Amino acid sequence: MKKVQHTLSGGRSGRLVATAGVAVAVTAALAGCGTRNAPQGQSAAAPQGTSHSARHSASKPATSGRTTARTVSTRTTDRPVPRRFAATSVTFVSSTDTFVLGTSHCSSAVCTSIAHSINRGATWSSLPAPPARISQAGSGTGVWGIRFATPTQGFVFGAKLWQTTDGGLHWSQTAIPGGAVLSLAIVRGQVLAVTAHCSASSGCSFSGELRRRPLSGGSWHPLASIRVTSLIDPNDLIGTLAGNAAVLNGSHVIVTSNGGLTHASHATPCRGIRSYVATSVAVTAATGSLALLCTGQGFTGHTFKRVYVSNDGGRHWTRKGTPPTAGDGGTLTAATPSDLVIATESAGSWLYRSTNGGQTWHTVKFYGDGGEGWADLGFTTSANAVVVHGPALSNRNSERRSGKLVLTANGGATWTAITF
Repeated sequence: MKKVQHTLSGGRSGRLVATAGVAVAVTAALAGCGTRNAPQGQSAAAPQGTSHSARHSASKPATSGRTTARTVSTRTTDRPVPRRFAATSVTFVSSTDTFVLGTSHCSSAVCTSIAHSINRGATWSSLPAPPARISQAGSGTGVWGIRFATPTQGFVFGAKLWQTTDGGLHWSQTAIPGGAVLSLAIVRGQVLAVTAHCSASSGCSFSGELRRRPLSGGSWHPLASIRVTSLIDPNDLIGTLAGNAAVLNGSHVIVTSNGGLTHASHATPCRGIRSYVATSVAVTAATGSLALLCTGQGFTGHTFKRVYVSNDGGRHWTRKGTPPTAGDGGTLTAATPSDLVIATESAGSWLYRSTNGGQTWHTVKFYGDGGEGWADLGFTTSANAVVVHGPALSNRNSERRSGKLVLTANGGATWTAITF
């Protein structure tokens, strides 16, 4: 997960800025790679909060509400992916159709590009990208996330928001109130976005806004003020599955089953535990069931963790097990109410899995990488999931991070890295 400054107290205000310190995750599961939304609109192989799932999308072509004249128009079909391409963010629109935002070493001022595969990574081609540099999420500059609702309609987001209606061949900058887009997902024909005011010098504010806009275009509507108490991967602030979405708001969770047209807010159990904060929420079933990760105090690259589940959209919670302490917080995603996965990092990078609804946990993937971490963890089907290991955080991937996709086809039991 991309690390940003955070607080475990839940009560201290601040700014989200790039840092190599401890991090905790607030999650979103969607085509950003962690969410399964329905084959209709979000990436179907996406993690929560990233448009990973393709389960709910609008049938009408997207048109931006307000767009600038800055449009990229490089038409290509089989252009090869640049050498040393490193992934930053991933989104699926079906179990096989995926778009990856990333960067490579090039001689241009901006080296951002998009890799596209229609066969779950067996082969790749390159698409144009918006003329914006890759940057660390929450840094206040550049772009750090990608979400597609359909094979033609998609967004690249960060300090600015860009939109395509032709599969990534052309991109137009689209205005959005509230500053930068920390996280974005498409659910039930609606675009949900968490926005915050950002600057290059101080990063992004911990106080944000949840907004909604029809996928087909139009004005943005504010839904709720959002308090981001802690996070690792801003891309994953919105957890989604099968048309349901959940967003952490400090010690509460906002839930909606209609893309934000209506929503409810419920308290999480984390607020009643001393030193614990809610750091990640995942939708686990089409009925709106949830799983929640609460993170406590840290010690030498570890944090205490607890998992809770709700069968009624967050109204009531039941405590489950305690994931391993290694790793600073984590991002939680789900394939089913039984199958849960946590991505976390500190001195290394771990994937933990539970097959009994969070009661017990075991390590399914580990990299001794010094804490490169993850981005866009999410399921596209009950068996298939994806995550970016060591996401690129800068133009040309100057830190030489891994920037690779890691996939599972058996519900998270085993994971395999693929190359571009």
